[in-house]
Amino acid sequence: MSADKANRPPTNSTWVRIPDGTKVRHRLDAYDGYIDGLTELVEGPGRNPDGKTQYRVNVGPGARQLVSEENLNILLGHDDQVIIGKEKEAYRQLMTKRLRAAFESDRFVRAT
Repeated sequence: MSADKANRPPTNSTWVRIPDGTKVRHRLDAYDGYIDGLTELVEGPGRNPDGKTQYRVNVGPGARQLVSEENLNILLGHDDQVIIGKEKEAYRQLMTKRLRAAFESDRFVRAT
């Protein structure tokens, strides 16, 4: 086994990725944005459960932040469904069910 692989944190094969376009809020800094993909990190702390990535969060025109899953809350609309871009209600219901099964209830907050 290479030294690089030996130093990586273990991966979680049951990790549920937050879909692109999902509205999120940073748990500590309280800024809102939406998931704009994943970025693989070579080194550094605060990775997603897959052990190698962080989410790219679009926080405004041309502005992105790299954030690990543990620092994100998922925003809910007035209908208690996750907010995912302009997706249809059936997809939002499916993703809400899937994300609620993967995350604790305190990770879901209503958008203001």
